[in-house]
Amino acid sequence: MMRMQPGEIIAQAVPIRFLVRQLSFTLGSTVVDQTGLAGKYDFDLKWTPEVGSGMPAGPSDGGPAGAGNPPAPDNSGPSLFTALEEQLGLKLEAKKVPADVIVIDHIEPPSPN
Repeated sequence: MMRMQPGEIIAQAVPIRFLVRQLSFTLGSTVVDQTGLAGKYDFDLKWTPEVGSGMPAGPSDGGPAGAGNPPAPDNSGPSLFTALEEQLGLKLEAKKVPADVIVIDHIEPPSPN
């Protein structure tokens, strides 16, 4: 089980691949798991979300917290990168790694029947 809200991911008995998938979404960039960790983990990761990140940073309509509006995050907390390292012992590093891609170089409309 994994619950997400702005600036927090709470997980119980989840494989690392679930965290990696959420990090990819939150950062808007591909994250590749090179930890070699197996098994399932419990954790509560807290950070200060950046404006414009994959997860909203506060109430969506500018109204008060509650009634469908999540509370605004505490801006004094660590960045996601710092939180990962300090709270989970994981480090995100920018690297170039081989990736599978599909390239479409030509397309035509279907022929009539």
